[in-house]
Amino acid sequence: MASPAAFLSSSLFSNQNYLLLSPTRASAKGYSNNLRVSISPSVISRTRNSVRLQGLVAMQEKGASALGDDSKMNKIPHVLTVAGSDSGAGAGIQADLKACAARRVYCSTVITAVTAQNTVGVQGVSIVPEDFVADQLNSVLSDMQVDVVKTGMLPSVGIVKILCKTLRQFPVQALVVDPVMVSTSGDVLAGPSILSTFKEELLPMADIITPNLKEASALLDGRPLETVDDMRSAARLLHNMGTNLASCIAAELAKGYPVLSAVKVAKRFIETALDYSKEIVIGNGPQGPFDHLLKLKSHSQDGHRPQLFNPSDLFLYAVTDSRMNKRWGRSITDAVKTAIEGGATIVQLREKDIETKDFLESAKACLKICRWHGVPLLINDRVDVAIACDADGVHVGQSDMPAHVARTLLGPEKIIGVSCKTPEQAQQAWIDGADYIGCGGVYPTNTKENNITVGLDGLKTVCMACKLPVVAIGGIGTSNAQAVMEIGAPNLKGVVVVSALFDRECILTETRKLHAILSESNITDTDKSVVRV
Repeated sequence: MASPAAFLSSSLFSNQNYLLLSPTRASAKGYSNNLRVSISPSVISRTRNSVRLQGLVAMQEKGASALGDDSKMNKIPHVLTVAGSDSGAGAGIQADLKACAARRVYCSTVITAVTAQNTVGVQGVSIVPEDFVADQLNSVLSDMQVDVVKTGMLPSVGIVKILCKTLRQFPVQALVVDPVMVSTSGDVLAGPSILSTFKEELLPMADIITPNLKEASALLDGRPLETVDDMRSAARLLHNMGTNLASCIAAELAKGYPVLSAVKVAKRFIETALDYSKEIVIGNGPQGPFDHLLKLKSHSQDGHRPQLFNPSDLFLYAVTDSRMNKRWGRSITDAVKTAIEGGATIVQLREKDIETKDFLESAKACLKICRWHGVPLLINDRVDVAIACDADGVHVGQSDMPAHVARTLLGPEKIIGVSCKTPEQAQQAWIDGADYIGCGGVYPTNTKENNITVGLDGLKTVCMACKLPVVAIGGIGTSNAQAVMEIGAPNLKGVVVVSALFDRECILTETRKLHAILSESNITDTDKSVVRV
């Protein structure tokens, strides 16, 4: 395979600028599997008399001190993307917005063209008038403190010249150029007349350039790039990757990181997202979509949608215990499956004595069972495990991660419950965005050490003061569940049970008994029927 350094022989650069030619491993559907052209990021810079391959490149001084300046620490990193709109959302402005969002950077836009395209190819291009492109650039750059400008499709000489003129008027920390000339499907997006303007005006201003091989060849006056089959595959890949890679590099530069660090982080992100996206199919083209946020598969991988919270789900709340399962010689999956078959309406995995890896594998297995039966699965305490397995939510205690932090990490659709003993704690749970609270222990229990009981009076006091649905916790079983549910609190929706189910010889029998007792109690549920077997 030819060395990346061999791709440069013309005097494209008059200052210390960088051309990135480092495709990452690609394994998305339609991409070449396990392709790696270079093991580490390759940044090429031109000196007075030679072109040399650099493994370490320091960012120019204008941005190098950004992280150390305390006065800038509260500023939101900002990337402005100047590119075309892709109706298929696989490249262009849409890809830039998603990439910057995934890297937690604000992204503003200047649209240069509107394309009609999909996964098969480009069906049409409408160029935005040059004066309106200028208006967009002036609007953003004159007001919004842009750190980095990233370019994509620049479809006319006039637009390139306007961009260069505007950047001289409003200097930014870095300019990342993705010279979009040919789409991945082979459609020409910028003609030969633009090449000289690129080379003479735009590229000398750029800090990083991310061409695909066709674009690199065009920028080198059509010099053939002699490659093996893998490099030809890379040429088909690099444009889509280049759009996302350039956006990610721009995002990291906007945070104030040096070039090499920005490239390394962006490269790692692209590799992760490509690997995650390899089984996602949208459209009929040869290349699958690129999931920047690593979220699309979570709603389709098992064919069942995650459960949104309904207060009636708290009716018969089963909490697992690994020690009890071990005592009775049953697996966690068998315990969960049997409890659901007996009438459990929600399941919480509470595993205090196993390693994180084992906990995660158990959670994934139990989630499949719960999704199949339409029963929500929550994780006790461990927000990281809940995120990793895409559980329906978490339950946290007063000494665990605060509910509002968990909400930020999990998102608005996940279920969050909080253990509370007092009206004040219940009020705070409501303020923090919890969906429900668990109040107790109502009775003494052996499943939690040093657990202060609140009794039926304490439970009712919290219920009456609480704006959220409540589930009773602690020492509840077939002998006292009815008394708990008849305290006269409309927002008391169910009971939590641990040993009454899982520390018994037959989980199915005990769950059915408890379900029958709860069904006979005087429950007012305005959301939906509480009977769910």
